[in-house]
Order: sequence, then structure tokens, then C-alpha cells
Amino acid sequence: MAEEEESGAEAPAGGGKKKLILLVLLALLLVGGSVGGTIFALKLMTPPAEEMPAEEAVVEDVKEPAIYYPIKPAIIANFGYKGRQRYAQVDVTLLIRDESVISAIELHAPLITNALVLTIGGQMYNELQTAEGKELLRQQCLQELQKILEKEIGKPSIEQVLFTNFVMQ
Repeated sequence: MAEEEESGAEAPAGGGKKKLILLVLLALLLVGGSVGGTIFALKLMTPPAEEMPAEEAVVEDVKEPAIYYPIKPAIIANFGYKGRQRYAQVDVTLLIRDESVISAIELHAPLITNALVLTIGGQMYNELQTAEGKELLRQQCLQELQKILEKEIGKPSIEQVLFTNFVMQ
């Protein structure tokens, strides 16, 4: 009787392993079928390369290399703040991508320097002490210089105005 219980206990365990193996194989087949079906469906939905219209072809926006042109000397502006004289010294560098613009910037250097002095000097001293105030000033300088170059050479040409040194006292 003890032998029958042992053999009876082994039979379901062996059958349980077979069921587990069958379930794992069935799960693998389902996953494989799902992946295969997804790949097949994606291939059907994607048109071949020669059928894609030219407008939809990926066009890489190729930019010219950056040219950094420093404005020399540094821009110095003075401010009246709480009854005292305050100063700001700002080193300005222009980011351009067209080398031919350099000669226009050099030709119109007095006009550009004047615009920077007036723009920087027209700010409130306490506003320039914050990062937001400096960023706003940088954007204003960019707009002013783009206006000047648009008027003088017919295109804005300056991509960014960078403050490479900003000292206030």
C-alpha cells in the first residue's frame, strides 16, 4: 500500500512537469507569433523607399560651422542706483555662420557698439543682477543688432549674442 501511494504521487508530479513544459512552449509560440505578426504588419504599412515622395524624404539641415566674432573693446555702461554711480563691463561675442558678414560687422562697428552701449545702459541696474534680466538683455541686444544688419546689408546674419564676461559694480 505504501508503494502504491509513492507511485501514485510520482505520476501526478511527472504529469505536472509535462504540463508546465507544454505551457511554457505554448507561451513561447504565442509570443513569437505576436512578434512575427507585428513585424509583418509593419512591413505591409511602410511603403518601399522608391514610393516615398521626395518631400517626405529626410532632409538633414546642414548648418555652416559657427564663427565667433568678439566685439572689442568691452562694452562699459554706467547706471545711477540708489544715489551712487554703478558700472557694468560686458564682453560681447557674436555667433554668425557666414564669413562674409565679418566685413559688414567691422564696417558698421561704431553703429553696433553704439547700439550695445545704449541697450545695456538703458537697463535697470537691479534687474541686471538676475539671470532672467541678463537673458532678457541678451535677447534685446540680439534684436537690436539684427535690425542694424537687416537695414545695412539686407539680412540679420547674427544668430546669437553671447556675453562672455559680465561684471557689475
